[in-house]
Amino acid sequence: MSGKTILLCAGGTGGHLFPAEALAGALVPLGFSVQLATDERVERYTSTFAWQHIHVIPSETVRSRSPMAMANTLWRLGSGTLAAWRMLGRVKPAVVIGFGGYPTVPPLTAATWRKIPTMIHEANAVMGRANRMLAPKVTRIATGFAEVSMMDNVPKSKLIHTGNPVRPAVIAAAAMPYPATGDRITLLVFGGSQGAAVMSKIVPPAIARLDEGLRRRLHIVQQARKEDLAAVRQIYAGLGVSAEIEEFFRDLPARIAAAHLVVSRSGASTVAELSVIGRPSILVPLPGALDQDQAANARTLAAVDGARMVMQSDFTPETLASDLTALLADPVGLEHMAANARQAGIPDATDRLAEWVVKLAAM
Repeated sequence: MSGKTILLCAGGTGGHLFPAEALAGALVPLGFSVQLATDERVERYTSTFAWQHIHVIPSETVRSRSPMAMANTLWRLGSGTLAAWRMLGRVKPAVVIGFGGYPTVPPLTAATWRKIPTMIHEANAVMGRANRMLAPKVTRIATGFAEVSMMDNVPKSKLIHTGNPVRPAVIAAAAMPYPATGDRITLLVFGGSQGAAVMSKIVPPAIARLDEGLRRRLHIVQQARKEDLAAVRQIYAGLGVSAEIEEFFRDLPARIAAAHLVVSRSGASTVAELSVIGRPSILVPLPGALDQDQAANARTLAAVDGARMVMQSDFTPETLASDLTALLADPVGLEHMAANARQAGIPDATDRLAEWVVKLAAM
Protein backbone atom coordinates (compact mmCIF):
# COMPACT_ATOMS: atom_id res chain seq x y z
CA MET A 1 0.00 0.00 0.00
CA SER A 2 3.06 2.24 0.18
CA GLY A 3 2.52 5.58 -1.53
CA LYS A 4 -1.25 5.35 -1.85
CA THR A 5 -3.16 8.46 -0.82
CA ILE A 6 -6.19 8.34 1.46
CA LEU A 7 -8.48 11.36 1.56
CA LEU A 8 -10.31 11.93 4.84
CA CYS A 9 -13.28 14.29 4.86
CA ALA A 10 -14.72 15.92 7.98
CA GLY A 11 -16.70 18.92 9.13
CA GLY A 12 -14.54 21.50 10.88
CA THR A 13 -15.39 20.66 14.49
CA GLY A 14 -13.50 18.54 16.98
CA GLY A 15 -16.24 15.91 16.99
CA HIS A 16 -15.62 15.26 13.30
CA LEU A 17 -11.91 16.02 13.08
CA PHE A 18 -10.64 14.10 16.10
CA PRO A 19 -11.69 10.65 14.74
CA ALA A 20 -10.18 11.61 11.38
CA GLU A 21 -6.95 12.57 13.13
CA ALA A 22 -6.91 9.22 14.93
CA LEU A 23 -7.36 7.27 11.69
CA ALA A 24 -4.65 9.32 9.98
CA GLY A 25 -2.27 8.39 12.79
CA ALA A 26 -2.93 4.70 12.13
CA LEU A 27 -2.67 4.92 8.33
CA VAL A 28 0.66 6.74 8.01
CA PRO A 29 2.69 3.90 9.62
CA LEU A 30 1.04 1.55 7.10
CA GLY A 31 2.65 3.48 4.25
CA PHE A 32 -0.30 5.66 3.22
CA SER A 33 -0.15 9.39 2.73
CA VAL A 34 -3.18 11.14 4.19
CA GLN A 35 -4.88 14.35 3.09
CA LEU A 36 -7.90 16.16 4.54
CA ALA A 37 -10.93 17.80 2.93
CA THR A 38 -12.88 20.09 5.28
CA ASP A 39 -14.15 23.65 5.75
CA GLU A 40 -12.55 26.87 6.98
CA ARG A 41 -13.24 26.08 10.67
CA VAL A 42 -10.30 23.66 10.59
CA GLU A 43 -7.91 26.56 11.32
CA ARG A 44 -8.65 26.17 15.04
CA TYR A 45 -7.20 22.65 14.99
CA THR A 46 -4.39 22.76 12.43
CA SER A 47 -1.73 23.00 15.12
CA THR A 48 -2.73 19.56 16.40
CA PHE A 49 -2.88 17.84 13.00
CA ALA A 50 -0.06 16.85 10.67
CA TRP A 51 -1.90 16.43 7.37
CA GLN A 52 0.11 16.16 4.17
CA HIS A 53 -2.34 18.65 2.66
CA ILE A 54 -5.64 20.29 3.66
CA HIS A 55 -8.26 21.03 1.02
CA VAL A 56 -10.90 23.59 2.02
CA ILE A 57 -13.99 22.72 -0.02
CA PRO A 58 -17.08 24.98 -0.33
CA SER A 59 -20.10 23.54 1.50
CA GLU A 60 -23.15 24.63 3.43
CA THR A 61 -25.38 23.22 6.16
CA VAL A 62 -29.13 23.01 5.66
CA ARG A 63 -30.15 25.81 8.06
CA SER A 64 -33.62 26.69 6.82
CA ARG A 65 -36.36 25.37 4.56
CA SER A 66 -37.00 28.78 3.01
CA PRO A 67 -36.61 28.76 -0.80
CA MET A 68 -33.77 31.31 -0.70
CA ALA A 69 -31.83 29.43 1.99
CA MET A 70 -32.31 26.10 0.22
CA ALA A 71 -31.17 27.62 -3.08
CA ASN A 72 -28.02 28.97 -1.41
CA THR A 73 -27.31 25.59 0.22
CA LEU A 74 -27.72 23.72 -3.05
CA TRP A 75 -25.53 26.25 -4.86
CA ARG A 76 -22.76 25.94 -2.27
CA LEU A 77 -22.93 22.13 -2.21
CA GLY A 78 -22.99 22.03 -6.00
CA SER A 79 -19.98 24.33 -6.40
CA GLY A 80 -18.22 22.35 -3.68
CA THR A 81 -18.86 19.10 -5.52
CA LEU A 82 -17.34 20.51 -8.72
CA ALA A 83 -14.33 21.78 -6.77
CA ALA A 84 -13.99 18.36 -5.13
CA TRP A 85 -14.21 16.64 -8.54
CA ARG A 86 -11.26 18.67 -9.77
CA MET A 87 -9.31 18.13 -6.54
CA LEU A 88 -9.83 14.35 -6.71
CA GLY A 89 -8.47 14.38 -10.25
CA ARG A 90 -5.25 15.90 -8.93
CA VAL A 91 -4.92 13.89 -5.70
CA LYS A 92 -6.09 10.51 -7.08
CA PRO A 93 -6.88 8.95 -3.67
CA ALA A 94 -7.26 5.19 -3.32
CA VAL A 95 -10.11 5.63 -0.81
CA VAL A 96 -12.23 8.57 0.34
CA ILE A 97 -13.63 8.44 3.89
CA GLY A 98 -16.15 10.81 5.48
CA PHE A 99 -16.58 11.51 9.20
CA GLY A 100 -19.81 13.47 9.10
CA GLY A 101 -20.95 17.04 8.61
CA TYR A 102 -22.09 18.73 5.41
CA PRO A 103 -18.49 19.50 4.30
CA THR A 104 -18.18 15.76 3.58
CA VAL A 105 -21.03 15.76 1.05
CA PRO A 106 -19.19 17.38 -1.91
CA PRO A 107 -16.00 15.24 -1.80
CA LEU A 108 -17.85 11.98 -1.08
CA THR A 109 -20.35 12.67 -3.86
CA ALA A 110 -17.58 13.50 -6.31
CA ALA A 111 -15.70 10.35 -5.26
CA THR A 112 -18.71 8.16 -6.06
CA TRP A 113 -18.94 9.83 -9.46
CA ARG A 114 -15.29 8.95 -10.06
CA LYS A 115 -15.88 5.34 -8.91
CA ILE A 116 -13.39 5.69 -6.05
CA PRO A 117 -14.07 3.31 -3.10
CA THR A 118 -15.78 5.26 -0.34
CA MET A 119 -16.70 4.84 3.30
CA ILE A 120 -18.51 6.97 5.83
CA HIS A 121 -18.13 6.67 9.58
CA GLU A 122 -21.21 7.44 11.68
CA ALA A 123 -19.98 8.38 15.14
CA ASN A 124 -23.36 8.94 16.80
CA ALA A 125 -26.10 6.57 17.91
CA VAL A 126 -28.37 8.37 15.41
CA MET A 127 -27.24 8.70 11.81
CA GLY A 128 -26.68 12.34 10.87
CA ARG A 129 -28.41 14.07 7.98
CA ALA A 130 -25.27 14.43 5.87
CA ASN A 131 -24.44 10.73 6.27
CA ARG A 132 -28.05 9.80 5.45
CA MET A 133 -27.64 11.67 2.18
CA LEU A 134 -24.45 9.77 1.40
CA ALA A 135 -25.40 6.30 2.69
CA PRO A 136 -27.01 4.98 -0.51
CA LYS A 137 -23.96 5.96 -2.59
CA VAL A 138 -20.95 4.82 -0.55
CA THR A 139 -19.18 1.46 -0.51
CA ARG A 140 -19.15 0.86 3.27
CA ILE A 141 -20.68 2.42 6.40
CA ALA A 142 -18.82 2.10 9.70
CA THR A 143 -20.61 2.83 12.97
CA GLY A 144 -19.39 4.01 16.35
CA PHE A 145 -22.23 2.34 18.26
CA ALA A 146 -23.57 -1.17 17.90
CA GLU A 147 -27.12 0.14 17.51
CA VAL A 148 -27.70 3.21 15.33
CA SER A 149 -31.13 4.62 14.52
CA MET A 150 -32.32 6.44 11.38
CA MET A 151 -30.73 3.75 9.19
CA ASP A 152 -33.84 1.93 7.99
CA ASN A 153 -32.97 2.37 4.30
CA VAL A 154 -29.31 1.36 4.63
CA PRO A 155 -28.44 -2.09 3.23
CA LYS A 156 -27.14 -4.29 6.06
CA SER A 157 -24.41 -5.58 3.74
CA LYS A 158 -22.73 -2.16 3.89
CA LEU A 159 -22.60 -1.95 7.68
CA ILE A 160 -19.58 -2.61 9.88
CA HIS A 161 -19.31 -1.80 13.59
CA THR A 162 -15.88 -0.45 14.43
CA GLY A 163 -16.49 1.84 17.39
CA ASN A 164 -15.33 5.45 17.44
CA PRO A 165 -11.64 6.15 16.78
CA VAL A 166 -9.88 8.04 19.56
CA ARG A 167 -6.69 10.05 19.41
CA PRO A 168 -3.35 8.58 20.58
CA ALA A 169 -3.51 11.01 23.51
CA VAL A 170 -6.70 9.23 24.63
CA ILE A 171 -5.02 5.80 24.48
CA ALA A 172 -2.14 7.21 26.52
CA ALA A 173 -4.56 8.68 29.07
CA ALA A 174 -6.39 5.35 29.31
CA ALA A 175 -3.27 3.86 30.91
CA MET A 176 -3.75 6.12 33.93
CA PRO A 177 -5.71 4.44 36.76
CA TYR A 178 -8.72 6.10 38.30
CA PRO A 179 -7.29 8.71 40.70
CA ALA A 180 -7.37 7.88 44.38
CA THR A 181 -9.89 9.92 46.32
CA GLY A 182 -8.16 11.93 49.01
CA ASP A 183 -8.48 15.45 50.32
CA ARG A 184 -8.70 16.86 46.79
CA ILE A 185 -11.47 16.03 44.30
CA THR A 186 -11.03 17.06 40.66
CA LEU A 187 -14.17 18.01 38.76
CA LEU A 188 -13.78 18.49 35.00
CA VAL A 189 -16.43 20.54 33.16
CA PHE A 190 -16.56 21.08 29.40
CA GLY A 191 -19.06 21.41 26.61
CA GLY A 192 -17.46 19.91 23.55
CA SER A 193 -14.97 21.50 21.18
CA GLN A 194 -17.23 24.54 20.66
CA GLY A 195 -17.83 25.18 24.35
CA ALA A 196 -21.21 25.41 26.06
CA ALA A 197 -22.67 28.54 27.62
CA VAL A 198 -24.95 26.42 29.79
CA MET A 199 -21.98 25.05 31.74
CA SER A 200 -20.88 28.58 32.69
CA LYS A 201 -24.46 29.45 33.63
CA ILE A 202 -25.25 26.38 35.76
CA VAL A 203 -22.06 24.93 37.24
CA PRO A 204 -20.71 27.93 39.25
CA PRO A 205 -24.01 28.57 41.11
CA ALA A 206 -24.29 24.81 41.71
CA ILE A 207 -20.84 24.82 43.32
CA ALA A 208 -21.97 27.75 45.49
CA ARG A 209 -24.78 25.56 46.84
CA LEU A 210 -22.47 22.76 47.97
CA ASP A 211 -21.53 22.21 51.59
CA GLU A 212 -18.50 24.34 52.42
CA GLY A 213 -16.48 21.30 53.45
CA LEU A 214 -16.99 19.70 50.02
CA ARG A 215 -16.25 22.96 48.22
CA ARG A 216 -12.88 23.25 49.96
CA ARG A 217 -11.88 19.83 48.61
CA LEU A 218 -12.76 20.66 45.01
CA HIS A 219 -10.39 21.49 42.20
CA ILE A 220 -12.44 22.56 39.20
CA VAL A 221 -11.10 22.40 35.66
CA GLN A 222 -13.66 24.07 33.39
CA GLN A 223 -13.88 25.02 29.75
CA ALA A 224 -15.77 28.27 29.16
CA ARG A 225 -16.51 30.45 26.19
CA LYS A 226 -14.29 33.52 25.84
CA GLU A 227 -17.09 35.86 26.84
CA ASP A 228 -17.74 33.86 30.04
CA LEU A 229 -14.15 33.39 31.25
CA ALA A 230 -13.91 36.43 33.51
CA ALA A 231 -17.30 35.92 35.16
CA VAL A 232 -16.70 32.22 35.87
CA ARG A 233 -13.25 32.90 37.31
CA GLN A 234 -14.66 35.66 39.51
CA ILE A 235 -17.38 33.42 40.96
CA TYR A 236 -14.96 30.64 41.87
CA ALA A 237 -12.48 33.12 43.33
CA GLY A 238 -15.26 34.58 45.46
CA LEU A 239 -16.13 31.09 46.71
CA GLY A 240 -12.51 30.33 47.50
CA VAL A 241 -12.58 27.33 45.14
CA SER A 242 -9.42 26.11 43.41
CA ALA A 243 -10.13 26.40 39.69
CA GLU A 244 -8.53 26.40 36.22
CA ILE A 245 -10.81 28.08 33.68
CA GLU A 246 -9.75 28.16 30.03
CA GLU A 247 -11.41 28.59 26.65
CA PHE A 248 -9.92 25.37 25.28
CA PHE A 249 -7.82 22.54 26.74
CA ARG A 250 -5.50 20.98 24.19
CA ASP A 251 -4.60 18.26 26.69
CA LEU A 252 -8.22 17.29 27.38
CA PRO A 253 -7.62 13.49 27.42
CA ALA A 254 -5.09 13.91 30.25
CA ARG A 255 -7.54 16.21 32.02
CA ILE A 256 -10.25 13.54 31.74
CA ALA A 257 -7.92 10.91 33.17
CA ALA A 258 -7.05 13.15 36.13
CA ALA A 259 -10.71 13.82 36.95
CA HIS A 260 -12.78 12.05 39.59
CA LEU A 261 -15.99 13.16 37.84
CA VAL A 262 -16.76 14.83 34.51
CA VAL A 263 -19.69 17.11 33.64
CA SER A 264 -20.04 17.52 29.88
CA ARG A 265 -22.07 17.37 26.71
CA SER A 266 -22.43 13.95 25.11
CA GLY A 267 -21.05 14.25 21.62
CA ALA A 268 -19.85 10.98 20.11
CA SER A 269 -16.15 11.77 20.58
CA THR A 270 -16.73 12.79 24.20
CA VAL A 271 -18.61 9.57 24.97
CA ALA A 272 -15.92 7.52 23.23
CA GLU A 273 -13.12 9.22 25.17
CA LEU A 274 -14.93 8.89 28.51
CA SER A 275 -15.45 5.20 27.75
CA VAL A 276 -11.94 4.36 26.63
CA ILE A 277 -10.33 6.30 29.51
CA GLY A 278 -13.01 5.08 31.92
CA ARG A 279 -14.30 8.04 33.92
CA PRO A 280 -17.74 8.63 35.51
CA SER A 281 -19.75 11.52 34.16
CA ILE A 282 -22.87 13.63 34.28
CA LEU A 283 -23.88 14.01 30.64
CA VAL A 284 -26.08 16.88 29.47
CA PRO A 285 -27.14 16.27 25.85
CA LEU A 286 -27.32 19.26 23.53
CA PRO A 287 -31.02 20.21 23.30
CA GLY A 288 -32.84 21.22 20.17
CA ALA A 289 -31.10 18.80 17.81
CA LEU A 290 -33.56 17.40 15.29
CA ASP A 291 -32.40 13.82 15.81
CA GLN A 292 -31.44 14.05 19.50
CA ASP A 293 -28.18 12.27 18.72
CA GLN A 294 -26.42 13.40 21.90
CA ALA A 295 -29.26 12.01 24.03
CA ALA A 296 -28.93 8.68 22.25
CA ASN A 297 -25.16 8.73 22.83
CA ALA A 298 -25.59 9.49 26.53
CA ARG A 299 -28.10 6.68 27.00
CA THR A 300 -25.49 4.12 25.96
CA LEU A 301 -23.33 5.03 28.98
CA ALA A 302 -26.25 5.65 31.34
CA ALA A 303 -27.65 2.20 30.49
CA VAL A 304 -24.53 0.51 31.89
CA ASP A 305 -24.27 2.87 34.88
CA GLY A 306 -21.16 4.54 33.52
CA ALA A 307 -22.83 7.95 33.48
CA ARG A 308 -25.81 9.88 34.72
CA MET A 309 -27.81 11.56 31.93
CA VAL A 310 -29.53 14.87 32.73
CA MET A 311 -31.61 16.62 30.09
CA GLN A 312 -30.85 20.33 29.86
CA SER A 313 -34.39 21.23 30.96
CA ASP A 314 -33.58 19.47 34.26
CA PHE A 315 -30.03 20.81 34.49
CA THR A 316 -30.33 23.50 37.15
CA PRO A 317 -27.97 24.72 39.90
CA GLU A 318 -30.18 22.97 42.45
CA THR A 319 -30.31 19.59 40.71
CA LEU A 320 -26.60 19.66 39.84
CA ALA A 321 -25.66 20.52 43.42
CA SER A 322 -27.76 17.58 44.60
CA ASP A 323 -26.17 15.21 42.05
CA LEU A 324 -22.64 16.37 42.87
CA THR A 325 -23.23 15.98 46.61
CA ALA A 326 -24.53 12.43 46.18
CA LEU A 327 -21.90 11.27 43.69
CA LEU A 328 -18.87 12.84 45.34
CA ALA A 329 -19.91 11.42 48.71
CA ASP A 330 -19.61 7.90 47.28
CA PRO A 331 -16.05 7.36 46.00
CA VAL A 332 -16.60 3.60 45.70
CA GLY A 333 -19.66 4.26 43.54
CA LEU A 334 -17.62 6.60 41.33
CA GLU A 335 -14.99 3.91 40.85
CA HIS A 336 -17.70 1.44 39.85
CA MET A 337 -19.07 3.96 37.33
CA ALA A 338 -15.54 4.44 35.98
CA ALA A 339 -15.14 0.68 35.52
CA ASN A 340 -18.54 0.41 33.83
CA ALA A 341 -17.65 3.23 31.43
CA ARG A 342 -14.37 1.52 30.55
CA GLN A 343 -16.19 -1.75 29.82
CA ALA A 344 -18.22 0.12 27.18
CA GLY A 345 -15.12 1.50 25.45
CA ILE A 346 -13.58 0.19 22.22
CA PRO A 347 -9.91 1.21 22.43
CA ASP A 348 -8.96 -0.53 19.17
CA ALA A 349 -11.65 1.21 17.07
CA THR A 350 -8.99 3.07 15.07
CA ASP A 351 -7.25 -0.17 14.09
CA ARG A 352 -10.57 -1.76 13.14
CA LEU A 353 -11.34 1.16 10.85
CA ALA A 354 -7.83 1.16 9.38
CA GLU A 355 -8.21 -2.53 8.48
CA TRP A 356 -11.24 -1.65 6.36
CA VAL A 357 -9.35 1.18 4.67
CA VAL A 358 -6.67 -1.32 3.67
CA LYS A 359 -9.34 -3.66 2.24
CA LEU A 360 -10.97 -0.85 0.24
CA ALA A 361 -7.60 0.41 -1.03
CA ALA A 362 -6.94 -3.04 -2.45
CA MET A 363 -10.17 -3.05 -4.49
